Amino acid sequence: MLKKIPLHTQIIIGLVLGLVFGLIVIKTQMSPDFTMDYIKPIGTIFINALKMIAVPLVLASLIVGVSNLGDITKLGRIGGKTIGAYMMTTVIAVTVGLVLVNVFAPGKSLPIETRERLMEQFDDVVGDKSSQAAELQEQTPLKPLVEMVPENVFLAASDNGSMLQIVFFAIIMGIALLEIPKSKASPVIAFFDGLNDVIIKIVGYIMLIAPYGVFALMASLIVEIAGDNPESAIELLFALLKYSLLVVAGLLLMVVLVYPTILKLFTKVKYKDFFSALRPAQLLAFSTSSSSATLPVTMKQVEEEIGVSEEVSSFVLPLGATINMDGTCLYQGVAAVFIAQALGLDLSLTQQLMIVLTATLASIGTAGVPGAGLIMLLIVLESIGVPSAGLALILAPDRILDMFRTVVNVTGDATVCTVVASTEGELPDGLIREANPLTSTSDS
Repeated sequence: MLKKIPLHTQIIIGLVLGLVFGLIVIKTQMSPDFTMDYIKPIGTIFINALKMIAVPLVLASLIVGVSNLGDITKLGRIGGKTIGAYMMTTVIAVTVGLVLVNVFAPGKSLPIETRERLMEQFDDVVGDKSSQAAELQEQTPLKPLVEMVPENVFLAASDNGSMLQIVFFAIIMGIALLEIPKSKASPVIAFFDGLNDVIIKIVGYIMLIAPYGVFALMASLIVEIAGDNPESAIELLFALLKYSLLVVAGLLLMVVLVYPTILKLFTKVKYKDFFSALRPAQLLAFSTSSSSATLPVTMKQVEEEIGVSEEVSSFVLPLGATINMDGTCLYQGVAAVFIAQALGLDLSLTQQLMIVLTATLASIGTAGVPGAGLIMLLIVLESIGVPSAGLALILAPDRILDMFRTVVNVTGDATVCTVVASTEGELPDGLIREANPLTSTSDS
Protein backbone atom coordinates (compact mmCIF):
# COMPACT_ATOMS: atom_id res chain seq x y z
CA MET A 1 0.00 0.00 0.00
CA LEU A 2 2.77 2.42 1.01
CA LYS A 3 4.62 1.75 -2.26
CA LYS A 4 1.68 3.20 -4.21
CA ILE A 5 1.99 6.54 -2.41
CA PRO A 6 4.52 8.94 -4.08
CA LEU A 7 7.69 9.52 -2.10
CA HIS A 8 7.07 13.24 -1.53
CA THR A 9 3.60 12.41 -0.12
CA GLN A 10 5.13 9.82 2.21
CA ILE A 11 7.64 12.42 3.43
CA ILE A 12 4.86 14.99 4.03
CA ILE A 13 2.90 12.39 6.02
CA GLY A 14 6.03 11.66 8.07
CA LEU A 15 6.55 15.38 8.74
CA VAL A 16 2.96 15.93 9.85
CA LEU A 17 2.80 12.81 12.03
CA GLY A 18 6.13 13.74 13.63
CA LEU A 19 4.83 17.22 14.40
CA VAL A 20 1.60 15.84 15.87
CA PHE A 21 3.46 13.25 17.95
CA GLY A 22 5.86 15.88 19.31
CA LEU A 23 3.00 18.20 20.27
CA ILE A 24 1.16 15.32 22.01
CA VAL A 25 4.29 14.54 24.04
CA ILE A 26 4.54 18.21 25.08
CA LYS A 27 0.86 18.78 25.83
CA THR A 28 0.39 15.56 27.80
CA GLN A 29 3.66 16.23 29.66
CA MET A 30 4.93 12.76 28.81
CA SER A 31 8.55 12.04 29.58
CA PRO A 32 10.75 12.99 26.59
CA ASP A 33 13.01 10.00 27.30
CA PHE A 34 11.13 7.59 25.03
CA THR A 35 11.25 10.06 22.12
CA MET A 36 14.92 10.85 22.61
CA ASP A 37 16.03 7.25 23.28
CA TYR A 38 13.94 5.28 20.78
CA ILE A 39 12.62 7.66 18.10
CA LYS A 40 15.39 10.22 17.58
CA PRO A 41 18.00 7.49 16.77
CA ILE A 42 15.94 6.52 13.68
CA GLY A 43 16.30 10.08 12.39
CA THR A 44 20.00 10.08 13.24
CA ILE A 45 20.50 6.82 11.31
CA PHE A 46 18.69 8.32 8.31
CA ILE A 47 20.84 11.49 8.27
CA ASN A 48 24.04 9.49 8.86
CA ALA A 49 23.17 7.22 5.93
CA LEU A 50 22.79 10.24 3.64
CA LYS A 51 26.02 11.81 4.92
CA MET A 52 27.75 8.44 4.47
CA ILE A 53 27.42 8.71 0.69
CA ALA A 54 27.92 12.50 0.37
CA VAL A 55 31.73 12.42 -0.05
CA PRO A 56 31.92 9.46 -2.48
CA LEU A 57 29.02 10.96 -4.47
CA VAL A 58 30.70 14.38 -4.81
CA LEU A 59 34.05 12.77 -5.64
CA ALA A 60 32.71 10.34 -8.24
CA SER A 61 30.18 12.68 -9.84
CA LEU A 62 32.60 15.60 -10.17
CA ILE A 63 35.42 13.45 -11.63
CA VAL A 64 33.01 11.93 -14.16
CA GLY A 65 31.36 15.30 -14.84
CA VAL A 66 34.64 17.12 -15.53
CA SER A 67 36.21 14.29 -17.54
CA ASN A 68 33.06 13.96 -19.69
CA LEU A 69 33.11 17.62 -20.66
CA GLY A 70 35.61 16.69 -23.35
CA ASP A 71 37.89 19.72 -23.18
CA ILE A 72 39.14 22.29 -20.67
CA THR A 73 37.58 25.15 -22.63
CA LYS A 74 34.11 23.76 -21.96
CA LEU A 75 35.00 23.21 -18.30
CA GLY A 76 36.10 26.84 -18.01
CA ARG A 77 32.91 28.03 -19.69
CA ILE A 78 30.56 25.96 -17.51
CA GLY A 79 32.60 26.72 -14.39
CA GLY A 80 32.48 30.45 -15.09
CA LYS A 81 28.72 30.38 -15.68
CA THR A 82 28.13 28.30 -12.54
CA ILE A 83 30.18 30.44 -10.15
CA GLY A 84 28.85 33.67 -11.69
CA ALA A 85 25.24 32.49 -11.34
CA TYR A 86 25.79 31.34 -7.75
CA MET A 87 27.34 34.68 -6.77
CA MET A 88 24.47 36.55 -8.45
CA THR A 89 21.71 34.61 -6.66
CA THR A 90 23.55 34.95 -3.34
CA VAL A 91 23.82 38.74 -3.66
CA ILE A 92 20.12 38.93 -4.63
CA ALA A 93 19.18 36.83 -1.58
CA VAL A 94 21.11 39.00 0.90
CA THR A 95 19.68 42.15 -0.68
CA VAL A 96 16.10 40.85 -0.41
CA GLY A 97 16.69 40.11 3.28
CA LEU A 98 18.16 43.57 3.96
CA VAL A 99 15.30 45.38 2.21
CA LEU A 100 12.66 43.46 4.20
CA VAL A 101 14.33 43.92 7.60
CA ASN A 102 14.87 47.65 7.02
CA VAL A 103 11.27 48.21 5.92
CA PHE A 104 9.59 46.25 8.74
CA ALA A 105 12.23 46.75 11.51
CA PRO A 106 11.22 43.74 13.66
CA GLY A 107 14.08 44.23 16.14
CA LYS A 108 12.66 47.50 17.43
CA SER A 109 9.57 45.74 18.81
CA LEU A 110 11.43 43.17 20.95
CA PRO A 111 10.62 43.70 24.67
CA ILE A 112 13.64 44.44 26.90
CA GLU A 113 12.72 41.64 29.34
CA THR A 114 12.60 39.09 26.50
CA ARG A 115 15.92 40.37 25.17
CA GLU A 116 17.61 39.95 28.56
CA ARG A 117 16.12 36.49 29.12
CA LEU A 118 17.29 35.28 25.70
CA MET A 119 20.80 36.67 26.22
CA GLU A 120 21.02 34.87 29.55
CA GLN A 121 19.52 31.58 28.35
CA PHE A 122 21.82 31.14 25.35
CA ASP A 123 25.02 32.61 26.79
CA ASP A 124 26.92 29.27 26.69
CA VAL A 125 25.95 28.54 23.07
CA VAL A 126 27.03 32.01 21.97
CA GLY A 127 30.42 31.52 23.64
CA ASP A 128 30.94 28.23 21.82
CA LYS A 129 29.98 29.65 18.41
CA SER A 130 32.06 32.78 19.05
CA SER A 131 35.22 30.72 19.56
CA GLN A 132 34.60 28.92 16.24
CA ALA A 133 34.01 32.22 14.45
CA ALA A 134 37.12 33.74 16.06
CA GLU A 135 39.23 30.93 14.59
CA LEU A 136 37.87 31.74 11.13
CA GLN A 137 38.42 35.48 11.58
CA GLU A 138 42.06 35.05 12.58
CA GLN A 139 42.77 33.54 9.20
CA THR A 140 45.08 35.36 6.81
CA PRO A 141 43.43 36.64 3.58
CA LEU A 142 44.66 33.65 1.57
CA LYS A 143 43.93 31.06 4.29
CA PRO A 144 40.71 29.86 2.56
CA LEU A 145 42.76 29.14 -0.58
CA VAL A 146 45.35 27.28 1.48
CA GLU A 147 42.67 25.20 3.19
CA MET A 148 41.03 24.39 -0.12
CA VAL A 149 44.04 22.23 -1.07
CA PRO A 150 44.08 19.04 1.04
CA GLU A 151 47.43 17.81 2.37
CA ASN A 152 45.89 14.33 2.59
CA VAL A 153 42.94 13.61 0.33
CA PHE A 154 41.99 10.47 2.28
CA LEU A 155 41.85 12.48 5.51
CA ALA A 156 39.67 15.09 3.78
CA ALA A 157 37.40 12.32 2.48
CA SER A 158 36.79 11.19 6.07
CA ASP A 159 35.30 14.57 7.05
CA ASN A 160 32.10 15.95 5.49
CA GLY A 161 33.17 19.40 6.69
CA SER A 162 36.10 19.27 4.24
CA MET A 163 33.84 19.06 1.20
CA LEU A 164 35.55 21.97 -0.57
CA GLN A 165 38.84 20.02 -0.50
CA ILE A 166 37.10 17.04 -2.09
CA VAL A 167 35.61 19.32 -4.76
CA PHE A 168 39.08 20.74 -5.48
CA PHE A 169 40.70 17.29 -5.75
CA ALA A 170 37.88 15.93 -7.93
CA ILE A 171 38.09 18.86 -10.38
CA ILE A 172 41.89 18.55 -10.61
CA MET A 173 41.61 14.80 -11.18
CA GLY A 174 38.91 15.30 -13.82
CA ILE A 175 41.13 17.82 -15.65
CA ALA A 176 44.08 15.40 -15.48
CA LEU A 177 41.92 12.66 -17.02
CA LEU A 178 41.20 15.01 -19.94
CA GLU A 179 44.93 15.53 -20.50
CA ILE A 180 46.18 11.91 -20.50
CA PRO A 181 45.70 9.40 -23.36
CA LYS A 182 42.13 8.11 -23.65
CA SER A 183 43.27 4.50 -23.42
CA LYS A 184 44.56 5.15 -19.90
CA ALA A 185 41.81 7.56 -18.82
CA SER A 186 38.87 5.38 -19.88
CA PRO A 187 39.25 2.64 -17.20
CA VAL A 188 39.53 5.28 -14.44
CA ILE A 189 36.49 7.19 -15.71
CA ALA A 190 34.56 3.92 -16.06
CA PHE A 191 35.38 3.04 -12.44
CA PHE A 192 34.09 6.36 -11.08
CA ASP A 193 31.10 6.26 -13.43
CA GLY A 194 30.21 2.82 -12.04
CA LEU A 195 30.78 4.07 -8.48
CA ASN A 196 28.44 6.99 -9.19
CA ASP A 197 25.71 4.61 -10.41
CA VAL A 198 26.17 2.39 -7.35
CA ILE A 199 25.82 5.39 -5.01
CA ILE A 200 22.64 6.54 -6.78
CA LYS A 201 21.25 3.02 -6.28
CA ILE A 202 22.16 3.22 -2.57
CA VAL A 203 20.25 6.52 -2.43
CA GLY A 204 17.17 4.59 -3.51
CA TYR A 205 17.65 2.16 -0.63
CA ILE A 206 18.12 4.98 1.89
CA MET A 207 15.01 6.79 0.64
CA LEU A 208 12.93 3.74 1.56
CA ILE A 209 13.27 4.81 5.21
CA ALA A 210 12.87 8.54 4.45
CA PRO A 211 9.28 8.85 5.80
CA TYR A 212 10.29 7.17 9.07
CA GLY A 213 13.49 9.20 9.35
CA VAL A 214 11.60 12.45 8.75
CA PHE A 215 8.98 11.47 11.36
CA ALA A 216 11.72 10.82 13.92
CA LEU A 217 13.57 14.07 13.13
CA MET A 218 10.44 16.20 13.44
CA ALA A 219 9.14 14.52 16.60
CA SER A 220 12.49 14.82 18.41
CA LEU A 221 12.94 18.42 17.24
CA ILE A 222 9.61 19.49 18.75
CA VAL A 223 10.38 17.74 22.04
CA GLU A 224 13.89 19.25 22.17
CA ILE A 225 12.62 22.78 21.54
CA ALA A 226 10.19 22.47 24.44
CA GLY A 227 12.89 21.29 26.87
CA ASP A 228 11.99 21.38 30.55
CA ASN A 229 9.66 24.35 30.22
CA PRO A 230 7.26 24.09 27.24
CA GLU A 231 5.43 27.32 28.11
CA SER A 232 8.68 29.27 28.19
CA ALA A 233 9.66 27.91 24.79
CA ILE A 234 6.31 28.94 23.31
CA GLU A 235 6.62 32.45 24.83
CA LEU A 236 10.06 32.93 23.30
CA LEU A 237 8.88 31.71 19.90
CA PHE A 238 5.97 34.15 19.96
CA ALA A 239 8.27 37.01 21.01
CA LEU A 240 10.39 36.32 17.92
CA LEU A 241 7.46 35.55 15.62
CA LYS A 242 7.76 38.81 13.66
CA TYR A 243 11.45 38.18 12.97
CA SER A 244 10.78 34.55 12.00
CA LEU A 245 7.92 35.47 9.67
CA LEU A 246 10.13 38.08 8.00
CA VAL A 247 12.86 35.49 7.33
CA VAL A 248 10.27 33.02 5.97
CA ALA A 249 8.70 35.79 3.81
CA GLY A 250 12.13 36.58 2.32
CA LEU A 251 12.77 32.90 1.63
CA LEU A 252 9.34 32.56 -0.01
CA LEU A 253 10.12 35.56 -2.22
CA MET A 254 13.19 33.74 -3.49
CA VAL A 255 11.19 30.58 -4.21
CA VAL A 256 8.07 32.14 -5.78
CA LEU A 257 9.53 35.25 -7.45
CA VAL A 258 13.33 35.29 -7.92
CA TYR A 259 13.90 31.70 -9.08
CA PRO A 260 10.83 31.60 -11.41
CA THR A 261 12.06 34.87 -12.99
CA ILE A 262 15.54 33.43 -13.54
CA LEU A 263 14.08 30.25 -15.07
CA LYS A 264 11.77 32.27 -17.34
CA LEU A 265 14.65 34.45 -18.55
CA PHE A 266 17.11 31.66 -19.32
CA THR A 267 15.09 28.47 -19.90
CA LYS A 268 11.79 27.19 -21.28
CA VAL A 269 11.08 25.16 -18.15
CA LYS A 270 7.78 25.97 -16.47
CA TYR A 271 8.33 26.69 -12.80
CA LYS A 272 5.31 24.59 -11.79
CA ASP A 273 6.93 21.56 -13.44
CA PHE A 274 10.31 22.46 -11.95
CA PHE A 275 8.86 22.80 -8.44
CA SER A 276 6.95 19.53 -8.78
CA ALA A 277 10.06 17.66 -9.93
CA LEU A 278 12.18 19.05 -7.10
CA ARG A 279 9.62 18.45 -4.33
CA PRO A 280 11.20 15.29 -2.83
CA ALA A 281 14.56 17.06 -2.51
CA GLN A 282 12.93 20.15 -0.98
CA LEU A 283 11.04 18.09 1.59
CA LEU A 284 14.18 16.20 2.48
CA ALA A 285 16.09 19.49 2.80
CA PHE A 286 13.37 20.75 5.14
CA SER A 287 13.55 17.72 7.41
CA THR A 288 17.35 17.30 7.50
CA SER A 289 18.45 20.98 7.38
CA SER A 290 21.43 19.79 5.36
CA SER A 291 22.02 20.59 1.69
CA SER A 292 24.94 18.12 1.68
CA ALA A 293 22.74 15.29 2.96
CA THR A 294 20.09 16.21 0.38
CA LEU A 295 22.57 16.34 -2.53
CA PRO A 296 22.07 12.72 -3.73
CA VAL A 297 18.31 13.23 -4.02
CA THR A 298 18.72 16.69 -5.62
CA MET A 299 20.98 15.20 -8.31
CA LYS A 300 18.59 12.32 -8.90
CA GLN A 301 15.54 14.59 -9.32
CA VAL A 302 17.33 17.15 -11.51
CA GLU A 303 18.61 14.46 -13.86
CA GLU A 304 15.64 12.10 -14.00
CA GLU A 305 12.71 14.52 -13.67
CA ILE A 306 13.95 17.83 -15.11
CA GLY A 307 16.17 16.29 -17.76
CA VAL A 308 19.48 18.04 -17.03
CA SER A 309 22.38 16.05 -18.48
CA GLU A 310 24.52 14.11 -16.03
CA GLU A 311 27.71 15.92 -17.08
CA VAL A 312 26.22 19.29 -16.07
CA SER A 313 24.43 18.18 -12.90
CA SER A 314 27.43 16.22 -11.63
CA PHE A 315 29.55 19.37 -11.85
CA VAL A 316 27.14 22.16 -10.91
CA LEU A 317 25.19 20.57 -8.01
CA PRO A 318 28.11 19.31 -5.85
CA LEU A 319 29.74 22.72 -6.32
CA GLY A 320 26.48 24.42 -5.31
CA ALA A 321 26.09 22.31 -2.17
CA THR A 322 29.54 23.56 -1.19
CA ILE A 323 29.59 27.25 -2.13
CA ASN A 324 25.98 28.34 -2.74
CA MET A 325 23.84 29.21 0.31
CA ASP A 326 21.11 31.61 -0.87
CA GLY A 327 18.68 30.87 1.96
CA THR A 328 21.40 31.06 4.61
CA CYS A 329 22.74 34.37 3.27
CA LEU A 330 19.24 35.91 3.18
CA TYR A 331 18.72 34.87 6.80
CA GLN A 332 22.10 36.40 7.70
CA GLY A 333 21.08 39.76 6.31
CA VAL A 334 17.80 39.76 8.24
CA ALA A 335 19.34 38.40 11.44
CA ALA A 336 22.29 40.82 11.51
CA VAL A 337 20.11 43.92 11.13
CA PHE A 338 17.46 42.50 13.51
CA ILE A 339 20.09 42.01 16.22
CA ALA A 340 21.43 45.53 15.66
CA GLN A 341 17.89 46.95 15.90
CA ALA A 342 17.17 44.98 19.08
CA LEU A 343 20.37 46.30 20.67
CA GLY A 344 19.53 49.86 19.65
CA LEU A 345 22.30 50.14 17.03
CA ASP A 346 21.82 51.93 13.70
CA LEU A 347 23.67 50.45 10.75
CA SER A 348 24.96 52.73 7.99
CA LEU A 349 24.63 51.93 4.29
CA THR A 350 28.34 51.03 4.24
CA GLN A 351 27.84 48.53 7.07
CA GLN A 352 24.87 46.97 5.26
CA LEU A 353 26.91 46.67 2.07
CA MET A 354 29.54 44.96 4.22
CA ILE A 355 26.86 42.44 5.23
CA VAL A 356 26.26 41.64 1.54
CA LEU A 357 29.99 41.20 0.89
CA THR A 358 30.78 39.22 4.05
CA ALA A 359 27.74 36.93 3.81
CA THR A 360 28.53 36.16 0.16
CA LEU A 361 32.19 35.37 0.86
CA ALA A 362 31.44 33.48 4.09
CA SER A 363 29.06 31.16 2.23
CA ILE A 364 31.94 29.77 0.13
CA GLY A 365 33.20 26.56 1.65
CA THR A 366 30.82 26.61 4.62
CA ALA A 367 29.69 23.08 5.40
CA GLY A 368 26.13 22.36 4.22
CA VAL A 369 25.12 20.99 7.61
CA PRO A 370 22.71 22.12 10.36
CA GLY A 371 24.00 25.07 12.41
CA ALA A 372 26.75 26.20 10.00
CA GLY A 373 24.77 29.38 9.31
CA LEU A 374 25.23 30.53 12.91
CA ILE A 375 29.02 30.52 12.58
CA MET A 376 28.70 32.47 9.33
CA LEU A 377 26.40 34.94 11.09
CA LEU A 378 28.97 35.59 13.82
CA ILE A 379 31.54 36.50 11.15
CA VAL A 380 29.00 38.91 9.62
CA LEU A 381 28.23 40.49 13.03
CA GLU A 382 31.92 41.01 13.76
CA SER A 383 32.47 42.62 10.35
CA ILE A 384 29.90 45.34 11.09
CA GLY A 385 30.80 45.87 14.75
CA VAL A 386 27.65 44.35 16.30
CA PRO A 387 28.28 42.48 19.62
CA SER A 388 28.40 38.73 18.95
CA ALA A 389 26.44 38.13 22.17
CA GLY A 390 23.43 39.40 20.20
CA LEU A 391 23.34 36.00 18.51
CA ALA A 392 21.42 34.83 21.59
CA LEU A 393 18.44 36.89 20.44
CA ILE A 394 17.76 34.67 17.43
CA LEU A 395 18.82 31.22 18.67
CA ALA A 396 15.38 30.12 19.89
CA PRO A 397 13.71 29.79 16.45
CA ASP A 398 16.95 29.15 14.55
CA ARG A 399 16.55 25.37 14.22
CA ILE A 400 13.14 25.79 12.60
CA LEU A 401 14.31 28.60 10.30
CA ASP A 402 17.30 26.43 9.34
CA MET A 403 14.85 23.98 7.82
CA PHE A 404 13.26 26.67 5.63
CA ARG A 405 16.53 28.22 4.48
CA THR A 406 17.95 24.81 3.51
CA VAL A 407 14.98 24.37 1.14
CA VAL A 408 15.97 27.66 -0.54
CA ASN A 409 19.64 26.60 -0.68
CA VAL A 410 18.69 23.41 -2.51
CA THR A 411 16.19 25.15 -4.81
CA GLY A 412 18.81 27.76 -5.72
CA ASP A 413 21.33 25.03 -6.60
CA ALA A 414 18.80 23.27 -8.83
CA THR A 415 17.76 26.55 -10.51
CA VAL A 416 21.34 27.45 -11.44
CA CYS A 417 21.96 23.88 -12.61
CA THR A 418 18.91 24.03 -14.90
CA VAL A 419 19.96 27.43 -16.27
CA VAL A 420 23.54 26.30 -16.98
CA ALA A 421 22.24 23.14 -18.68
CA SER A 422 19.85 25.19 -20.82
CA THR A 423 22.53 27.66 -21.93
CA GLU A 424 24.82 24.74 -22.80
CA GLY A 425 22.14 22.94 -24.80
CA GLU A 426 22.17 20.10 -22.26
CA LEU A 427 18.47 20.34 -21.45
CA PRO A 428 16.30 18.45 -24.00
CA ASP A 429 14.13 21.11 -25.67
CA GLY A 430 14.23 23.02 -22.38
CA LEU A 431 11.34 20.91 -21.14
CA ILE A 432 10.74 18.51 -18.27
CA ARG A 433 11.25 14.95 -19.40
CA GLU A 434 9.52 11.96 -17.92
CA ALA A 435 11.57 9.93 -15.48
CA ASN A 436 12.69 6.54 -16.70
CA PRO A 437 10.43 4.09 -14.80
CA LEU A 438 13.27 1.59 -14.61
CA THR A 439 15.66 3.97 -12.82
CA SER A 440 13.36 6.33 -10.94
CA THR A 441 12.36 5.58 -7.36
CA SER A 442 10.58 8.88 -6.77
CA ASP A 443 7.22 7.14 -6.66
CA SER A 444 8.34 4.04 -4.78
